[in-house]
Amino acid sequence: MPIQDKSKPAKVYTVSELTRRVRAVLEAQVGHVWVEGELSNVRKPSSGHVYLTLKDDRTQLSGVLFRGDRHGLKIEPADGMKVRVFGDITVYEARGNYQMIIRHMEGGGKGTLQEQFEKLKEKLKTEGLFSVERKRPLPMLPQHVGVVTSATGAAVRDILNVVSRRFPNLHVVIWPVKVQGEGAAAEIAAAIDGLNARGGIDAVIVGRGGGSIEDLWAFNEEVVARAIARSVIPVISAVGHEIDFTISDFVADVRAPTPSAAAELVVGTKEAFEEQLAGTRMRLTAALRDHLSGLQTRLSTVSGHYVFREPSNLVERYRRQVQSLLIMMRHALQQSVSETSQRLDDMGMRMSHCVAMQAQNARHRLAQLEAQLRVLSPIAVLGRGYSITRDESGHVLRGVEAITEGQAVTTTLAQGSFTAEVQTIDKGIEEE
Repeated sequence: MPIQDKSKPAKVYTVSELTRRVRAVLEAQVGHVWVEGELSNVRKPSSGHVYLTLKDDRTQLSGVLFRGDRHGLKIEPADGMKVRVFGDITVYEARGNYQMIIRHMEGGGKGTLQEQFEKLKEKLKTEGLFSVERKRPLPMLPQHVGVVTSATGAAVRDILNVVSRRFPNLHVVIWPVKVQGEGAAAEIAAAIDGLNARGGIDAVIVGRGGGSIEDLWAFNEEVVARAIARSVIPVISAVGHEIDFTISDFVADVRAPTPSAAAELVVGTKEAFEEQLAGTRMRLTAALRDHLSGLQTRLSTVSGHYVFREPSNLVERYRRQVQSLLIMMRHALQQSVSETSQRLDDMGMRMSHCVAMQAQNARHRLAQLEAQLRVLSPIAVLGRGYSITRDESGHVLRGVEAITEGQAVTTTLAQGSFTAEVQTIDKGIEEE
């Protein structure tokens, strides 16, 4: 560390003063600039401004396009779009982050991820994986539903909330997977295959909450699309919010805008099922009534024939038979409806017991996993006084050989982190 000249008083900045100085230097030395990159995390609040991230394969830059500068643009910013922007590099003093105030934007072609999306989409569409003919309807009254999603995300909680509210007796099999990052697509595909191999599943929900195109990318991978296509169980894709579409949405038998909506699709309300049953009973009764009315009409016509004019007792005998048949059919219909209701009640009790047992096992397993996670967490190690230091690229530094003087490094403590500049390097005492 340089020796400070005690004869000269040191300038001590406040955070605000230092931030303003950095901003002044940045605006003076960089100022107006053109930047090319791919758009990500595009947000358009009601204020009319557009907040976004410009990125390439190494780093990213925050940016804002104010409402007044949006007028006259020939393109509408969206995730995955490759653009060239012109604007001012500055510092957002409230947070100390440097950003770009965009004054102009023009298209620069599609981004890498968007290009991959369109290429795979066209390939699978040509193979017929999106065709309506191959999509299967959902079961009317499923008893066992599989869910492929993160065990700790909001999606699984939303699904279970809807199921418990609408049909608490439903048996739900949760297959936890990673839903983003390296290896997520392979886990999702393996889970879909695993539920098919397990058997006894009536429908499968595959999904997660919304996010950027990078967050949702596992559901745009070909391995996931192939797994959905070969599934013998109907698959509901529930990825992101209503504005988000993935390859999984196009391949799946049914697409739901959110995980909650997927649960509502696969599990109808008990009232709706009872209403459907009542409607079926009414239609069956009406059909029997029409059939009997037709028989009575035919009987009346035949009884008027000259053959039966004198032997009226024959007509009377057939009339009594028709009346007896009507009574028997009505009794049989009532008996059938009663037996159906009893079977539904029995089925509900069995499903309720199974769901309770599965929930108890899942809570026990989750408690075990949480305990293991707390033991293995690196945060626990940091709490004992250790720290982790990374270079500008985020790589963990294991020795001084990987750093140079003047390099910026970031140190993570148990509570918070800080960035420092390397001034001197002590390589330790070498052994002779």
